[in-house]
Amino acid sequence: MKKPFVEKCLSFASVSVILALWYIVTKLNLISGVMVPSPQKVFEAFVAILNDGYKNISLLEHLAVSLKRLVIAFLLAVIVAVPLGLASGYNAKIRALFEPIVEFFRPLPPLAYYTLIVLWMGIDDSSKIALLALAAFAPIYIACVSSMQLVKKSYIDSALTLGASKRQLFFYVSFPACLPGIFIGARTALGVAYTTLVAAEMVAAVSGIGWLVLDASRFLRSDIIFMGIFLMGITGILLDQVVRFVEDRVVFWKGYD
Repeated sequence: MKKPFVEKCLSFASVSVILALWYIVTKLNLISGVMVPSPQKVFEAFVAILNDGYKNISLLEHLAVSLKRLVIAFLLAVIVAVPLGLASGYNAKIRALFEPIVEFFRPLPPLAYYTLIVLWMGIDDSSKIALLALAAFAPIYIACVSSMQLVKKSYIDSALTLGASKRQLFFYVSFPACLPGIFIGARTALGVAYTTLVAAEMVAAVSGIGWLVLDASRFLRSDIIFMGIFLMGITGILLDQVVRFVEDRVVFWKGYD
């Protein structure tokens, strides 16, 4: 759904005010440049790394490595969590079987069990993908269970009255009604997975945008740190927009009842 013009102006104004305050504070030297670099220094760091790379790895490679880990883990989580969540929402016995397991590891910080995953799978991409998939699994699973349980009884009764079979009831009534909730869970899971990715790269990695920020912090390169944070935020927004784009095409009836 597109934003109205007034809302776009308000969003642009809020970002502009923040950037202006940042420029003024650094221009007047109200805060040490080591703590908060100026916008110009951050931009110069971005241009330098874009041209020369960081630690013999180009900026695009750092981003590509992080995005590859994130996308693979997210797709794995969707493939597993969506059918399992829908089945759990549809059948109380299946839910009773899996819900205690999900509720146990859902509140655990991913980095709490990351050491075990590294011990089991090594420090290469497989351990990071497994960690991200586990982090993204719970939000999608819970959204699917809740969506299935909230399908309106009137929809089901109407379909049964028309002679729908159980298979038709699921694929033509229950599943479409769950799609808005599934996409909400997917967007939440994507954000959780991205946050976990950055943390994982800070613990055991030699590439990726999270590792770049951590390595720059060792040398007090706040300009590179700010640049990395901006890149994380921008790529996170773009990824969310991709999911919302797909949602608008798949769930085109959202908002109508």
